Amino acid sequence: MPNLDDAAASEFRPGNLFLNTAAVGLLPARSTAAVRAALEDAATGRPADIFGPVEQARASYARLMGVSPGRVAVGTSVAAYSGLIAASLPAGAEVLTAEGDFSSLVNPFHVRGDLSVRAVALEKIPEAIGPGTAMVVVSAVQSADGRLVDLPALRAAAAAHGARICLDVSQAAGWLPLDAGEYDFTVTVTHKWLCSLFGLAFLTVPEDFGGLRPLSAGWVAGEEPWASCYGPIGELARSARRFDEPQSMAPVAAARSLALFEELGVEAVHRHDLALADRFREGLARLGHEPLPSPGSPIVSVPGLGGRQPGLSAAGIELSDRAGSLRAAFHLYNSPADVDRLLDVLAR
Repeated sequence: MPNLDDAAASEFRPGNLFLNTAAVGLLPARSTAAVRAALEDAATGRPADIFGPVEQARASYARLMGVSPGRVAVGTSVAAYSGLIAASLPAGAEVLTAEGDFSSLVNPFHVRGDLSVRAVALEKIPEAIGPGTAMVVVSAVQSADGRLVDLPALRAAAAAHGARICLDVSQAAGWLPLDAGEYDFTVTVTHKWLCSLFGLAFLTVPEDFGGLRPLSAGWVAGEEPWASCYGPIGELARSARRFDEPQSMAPVAAARSLALFEELGVEAVHRHDLALADRFREGLARLGHEPLPSPGSPIVSVPGLGGRQPGLSAAGIELSDRAGSLRAAFHLYNSPADVDRLLDVLAR
């Protein structure tokens, strides 16, 4: 297994102090090269490999998430897959969500109009699950402040009441060790902690598809795609590929980016990211700042400092302002020196 620091130095070349992975991750050199080659092929008319990168990305993601490739669908957005899951619920079904969770995850359940959607504080999710709860829809890690839902408690409460779980891992996949097989559905985008491009999403489903209907199935969702180009599709894919959507060049990058995470190991990335976040929290305490509580998360949000984001950006330090809080997100291409530089600038 390669050394994480060496891999980061060879794969990533940030042009600034980049601490904004919770918004968008950096693209590794191997992925950048693959996309450039694909663009050149498109510009010169060379035949494109439509399915190869998709299948490589699917298989790599499945290994990272501990499930078989047959349980992974490749699409374009969390919103699209949340809508698919929302459409599978019967009218009147109770859906439990976390207050302030990301809109792309929860809004499709609201626009159904005939579901009973209930939002509670993140820490109260497990105790709020009851016998009438059909599904819990929640992000593993909150985008705004990095808080983690109590996953073991969530699973136990859902199992006790027969509720299904739809878990958004967009702020978790890539640094937090996860087993998608422990949840009914998981959804994620790839442009954050998985260091790929916008426009690519993964959905994991149960072996029996969990009651989902392939409402947007096109030719790529056929068991034999090239025989499914015209008229009704004779046979849908026997795997989760029946929920695939046509892809752009994003899988070309994702296939390489996901391979990097397999080489490094999510556990190693987890240790690295959390060590940096803890270093930042300790430094903030010395400066008299108290971040929002997010133990075990590489996302650290500091109330009252969001207004400093433009000045920090002008100084070459990229972070986010989320509701007045300065949000820093530490990932594999960051170092202790990056943390110390940010603390030094904040101290001024």
